[in-house]
Amino acid sequence: METENLSFYNKDAMPSASKMCFGIVVSEGNKEITCSMLQACVDTLLENEALEENIRIKTVPSAFDLVYAAHQMMLRDELDAIIVLGCVIRGETKHAEYICQGVSTGIAQLNTQSTNPIIFGLITADNKEQALARSGGNRGNKGVQAAVSAIRMVKF
Repeated sequence: METENLSFYNKDAMPSASKMCFGIVVSEGNKEITCSMLQACVDTLLENEALEENIRIKTVPSAFDLVYAAHQMMLRDELDAIIVLGCVIRGETKHAEYICQGVSTGIAQLNTQSTNPIIFGLITADNKEQALARSGGNRGNKGVQAAVSAIRMVKF
């Protein structure tokens, strides 16, 4: 079975992001992974003609804080899309499951309240190796996928 490369997309089929404004909220948890996702996300937005001054980045301490920060961006800033980036790695307890469920439910609820898309860019992995594979390793980078989704959903 072939695995999906999260960085693959057809650039020629992408709309221009030149007039779009993006908010990105990134978790500081698992920083090696989230920093790579953030860089890939920003690079992809810029490659698709987004202007640097139209990309606003906020950091939060943990993945659970992504929902609150995305909500505040939704209320305060005039953005075409908000992208949340984070990484939760399963540990020995059920803590990761609760965090992932809370974040995914929260982002889904925000999407029903907003007229603009909020993109879910959360890596959920069993171990660090899986997370690294999805943040610039052999599976590509979830940050690229999130940026592509944001651009496409703005034009939905």
